[in-house]
Amino acid sequence: MLHQIFLGTIVILITVLTGAGGFWVMESFVTRIEPWTVRRPHTPKLTLLLMITVVAILGIMTLAVWTWAIAFLMLGVFNDIEHATYFSIVAFTTLGYGDIILPLEWRILGGMTAANGLMNMGLYTGMLVEVLRRVRSDQVRGGGDTG
Repeated sequence: MLHQIFLGTIVILITVLTGAGGFWVMESFVTRIEPWTVRRPHTPKLTLLLMITVVAILGIMTLAVWTWAIAFLMLGVFNDIEHATYFSIVAFTTLGYGDIILPLEWRILGGMTAANGLMNMGLYTGMLVEVLRRVRSDQVRGGGDTG
C-alpha cells in the first residue's frame, strides 16, 4: 500500500508541475501580448485568448493523462497503451465507468488518479479565469470600452 501511495504521489507531483508550468507559460504569453490586447476592438481579442487558453488547457490535461498512462505501463499495471490510456482518461476525469479496473494490488492508484484529476481541474479552471480576468482588467484600464 505505501509503495502505491509513494508512486502515486510522484505522478501527482509531475502532473501538478506540468500544470503549473503551463500556467506560467500562459501568464508569460498574456504579459507579452498585453499591448495588443488593450487596443480596440476588445471582444474579438478576448474571445481569441479564451480559445487559446482552452487549447492550452486541453494540451496540459492530455499530458497529465499520458503521464498516468505511461506510469501504469511502466509499473506493469496494464499490458498495452490503449487500456492504460483509457483507464487514465476515465479515472482522471472522475468519470469512472468501471469497465476496466485496476488489479487488486494497484487499486489505490485509481483513487489517486481521480484525486489528481479533480485537483488539476481546479488548477485549469483557475488558469482560465486568471487569463480572462487579467486581459479584461488590462483592457478596462487601457481602453475603457466593452467592444
